Amino acid sequence: MLSLEITSCSCYHVGMSKTVLITGATGGLGRAFANLFAAERYTLVLVGRDARKLTALRREIAARFPRVTVKTIAADLSHPGAAESVYRQTERAHVTVDVLVNNAGFATHGAFVSIPLSDDLEQIAVNITAATAIAKLYGFHMAKRRRGKILNVASVAAYQPGPYMAVYYASKAYVLSLSEAMSAELSPRGVTVTALAPGATKTGFAARAGLENTFLFRVAGDPVAVAEAGYHGLMEGKRVVIPGLQHLVLSILARIFPHRLVLSVLTWLQQ
Repeated sequence: MLSLEITSCSCYHVGMSKTVLITGATGGLGRAFANLFAAERYTLVLVGRDARKLTALRREIAARFPRVTVKTIAADLSHPGAAESVYRQTERAHVTVDVLVNNAGFATHGAFVSIPLSDDLEQIAVNITAATAIAKLYGFHMAKRRRGKILNVASVAAYQPGPYMAVYYASKAYVLSLSEAMSAELSPRGVTVTALAPGATKTGFAARAGLENTFLFRVAGDPVAVAEAGYHGLMEGKRVVIPGLQHLVLSILARIFPHRLVLSVLTWLQQ
């Protein structure tokens, strides 16, 4: 069930504050983004699957930033039509989204033929279908207003295939490609589109995918630092942001080294 719960901690700058909508807001990068935008006194619209976690996050932000307005929408974006329902709720509440952080996503880990089809289809529904719908619905009105910013969370995984995480890597390649195309189309209309492409990051992502003990996630980055890099890149209108020099180098090497070698290394790292 989808519900819009509006909480305002004060009447500070009513009607003047910009609004950011963040999907996947209750953990990891989403939570970090929520706190970053709250510190800048944005009105927050936080979207997540778990209503209880959304309530806890809203209270946490209210305690830290008592003058910030927080709105929550409980929605499972893997369900058909969920993205459209989120959009309709913000329209009914007369919420104008100035900044979109398209962050919701997850991964599965294992041999492609062994992972249940339902898991892969759910991953595609969140990482691709919902991300596309959210970007299109809010991007359309940003383009009409000739102003707005969109941050799509991709991954350095977008730059090469990923054995044992095949669908996830493919989905992030889609997000990166979509973001760059959107950037070219929308920038003349006053809307910037930024793809954030982090490497392994210490979030709930690894636990859900069963990757906590892999080498990549033992040296994972800090989600706050990744979110800060994404935030600054978004504000500067950058097309792609790859946080961390090592991840930038790896993304370049993945395009330079022989394809067979890249696949072999990734197979070893993720098997």
